Amino acid sequence: MPAYKDFLKKHKISSNKIKTYQDFKKLPVINKKNYLRVYSLDKLIWGGNLRKNMVFTSTSGSTGAPVYFPRQEKLDWQCSVFTEKFLNASSYGSREPTLVIVGFSMGVWIGGLITYKAFEIAGINGKYPLSIITPGINKNEIFNALKNLSPHYSQTILVGYPPFIKDIIDEAEAHKINLKKLNIRILTAAESYSEKFREYISEKAGVKNFLLDTANIYGSADLGSMAWETPISILIRRLAISNNNLFKSIFGNINKIPTLVQYNPIFTDFEEKDGEILLTGDSVIPLVHYAVGDHGGVYSFSEIENKFKKVGIDIFQQIKKNNLQKHFNQMPFVYVYERKDFSTTIYGLQIYPETIKETLLKKPISNYLTGKFTLETKFDKKHNQYLVVHIEMKKGTMKLPPAAKEIILKMIVNDLQTKNSEFRELHKFLGKRAVPKLLFWSAEDPEHFKPGIKQKWVKK
Repeated sequence: MPAYKDFLKKHKISSNKIKTYQDFKKLPVINKKNYLRVYSLDKLIWGGNLRKNMVFTSTSGSTGAPVYFPRQEKLDWQCSVFTEKFLNASSYGSREPTLVIVGFSMGVWIGGLITYKAFEIAGINGKYPLSIITPGINKNEIFNALKNLSPHYSQTILVGYPPFIKDIIDEAEAHKINLKKLNIRILTAAESYSEKFREYISEKAGVKNFLLDTANIYGSADLGSMAWETPISILIRRLAISNNNLFKSIFGNINKIPTLVQYNPIFTDFEEKDGEILLTGDSVIPLVHYAVGDHGGVYSFSEIENKFKKVGIDIFQQIKKNNLQKHFNQMPFVYVYERKDFSTTIYGLQIYPETIKETLLKKPISNYLTGKFTLETKFDKKHNQYLVVHIEMKKGTMKLPPAAKEIILKMIVNDLQTKNSEFRELHKFLGKRAVPKLLFWSAEDPEHFKPGIKQKWVKK
């Protein structure tokens, strides 16, 4: 592709001298700013021309103007390989009639279309009795499918963005749908979530075994479905969360709970450089040492195994204990947490959404709230900084009594103090001035919680 040839030339690098993996690792990092936005589309793609069949999808534009990525059937097929592994892991049996409800947007974003194609390819190639319906983010159509189609199938796979899937699960009862009779499995993508969130949606939907019947995908418009949670990666993540020394050994000293996924390096290769994730993958626009904007790290299976040994845990015994022997594989791992700009600040310290996400899942407040919120830093008339948390109430909840608001505020402040040492110190010195202001909004408020778009946890 002409663009990369010119890019290397500008960096005074001869491609003929890149002969070993060590040489490869020395190649300059590309990103949207220094590469994708510099060259025209025809220069970026293989062959330097548009004479080929392509499907376009777009980035969300959450950190700038959207970028358009073309793809061909190769990425759909790669996604179908992971999809087939998820189908085979079902605790309800992979050869039973299965309904897949795709709840991703079916517009210019990659999630809906690539998921539909991946399940279609997996169903045909693997000869699974698979049926697919694509209501996208139309909740009423999803409820209609759950009510009228799901009872005819042995299992139903709900696919979508995590907060949206939680909405569906929370609102199903109001539509007189008993999810626990439908053998629900859950497949999500687009953002990380905590194990408390996994437990919440699994319990509420009656998921039989969340190690087997839930999975989160690490994907992008750039290179499609790049890495997936597996029963093994979910188990490792849960064990790490319950052991502080193991957590620090794997993920370092961070306040976040990263997504831990496995990947096939033949499809997409991952590297870590200065805490940033670099991707290399072959699509219509090949990407080499590409900084997608996420942070994290990469491990081989043996490296993970050794970290367990150092804290006195036999990972193979844990796999056997959880009956995951037939799901064992030695694919490498990548852990990912969101960009540094997905946070807000108050008096110079970072406030991440993760802590508050877990707070709003707790009972009794989860009975009144959807779990969605937006963080915003504002200033009063005296130019004092303060934190606002915009919170969405569940459908049917028009107003919360003052006592309920007090309980919610107390729980948020308590969890911030417990899990964020900087906030704890700030609260000690500032007192009430460090306490966030809570604003409650009705479900699907058009300004803060407009349905059909990706939830913005931080307002800039």
